[in-house]
Amino acid sequence: MAVALVFILVAVGSVLFHVFSPWWWTPIASNWHQIDSTIIITFWITGIVFTAVVCFVGYCIWRFRHRPDAKADYEPENKRLEGWLTLATALGVAAMLAPGLYVWHQYISVPSDATDVEVIGRQWQWSYRLPGKDGKLGRADVKNISDENFLGLDPDDPAGKDDVVVEFDDLHLPIGKPIKILLRSVDVLHDFYVPEFRAKMDMVPGIVTSYWLTPTRTGTFDVLCAELCGVAHSQMRSRVIVEKHAQYQSWLDQQQTFADIAGRKKTAAAVETTRP
Repeated sequence: MAVALVFILVAVGSVLFHVFSPWWWTPIASNWHQIDSTIIITFWITGIVFTAVVCFVGYCIWRFRHRPDAKADYEPENKRLEGWLTLATALGVAAMLAPGLYVWHQYISVPSDATDVEVIGRQWQWSYRLPGKDGKLGRADVKNISDENFLGLDPDDPAGKDDVVVEFDDLHLPIGKPIKILLRSVDVLHDFYVPEFRAKMDMVPGIVTSYWLTPTRTGTFDVLCAELCGVAHSQMRSRVIVEKHAQYQSWLDQQQTFADIAGRKKTAAAVETTRP
């Protein structure tokens, strides 16, 4: 009886914890309400199954407890029970997969008017690249990565000359504008994650992954790395500042371009070589 009661208390305590504890996520700041809905559906299905299984085990412990005059029945198969369990499991899995696949399709179907913003991860910092006045990003390749060109941009690509490069600073985004997030890592696995956006994806070296979002609330939001990437993983932090278009454009006009950075480094290298 004590063991059966413990199982029942575990089930009841789990339900009460999720109902009354402040475990819910931060207020959303993007268009991805569907992500929240999908997670809630998953919680309901798995929660019901968990509670039913734990209560059933507790019932079985009480109902079929040892009695001196009782004899156990040998029943190695029950096709009817197995059929119902298979059907219920299939329906439960389908109920969790269907919303997720639907939202995933929307998640990777980028609107035609979305602006490209590249996020580059490396141990242990974030860098960003935005289109310049031509409205498009220049080419990048891991073969071009060096101390002077850590993003690996193609110096011969005219489209990359005016690319805005943000390093050791915050990323600014305009509110209400679809953004295509291009994700690139130059060393190990990383994961660009802003909890308020409900959007994240792994960054795999040698592969450009992507998703899109529309910021819906102004403010400053923390950037986290959601993939263990080394000893300073917890310190790989940055911020995204969502602001109105006029403020965003003012910030963008003050940023350095790839051509500016390359020119300064070329000048510095020339000065270094002329020193006695």
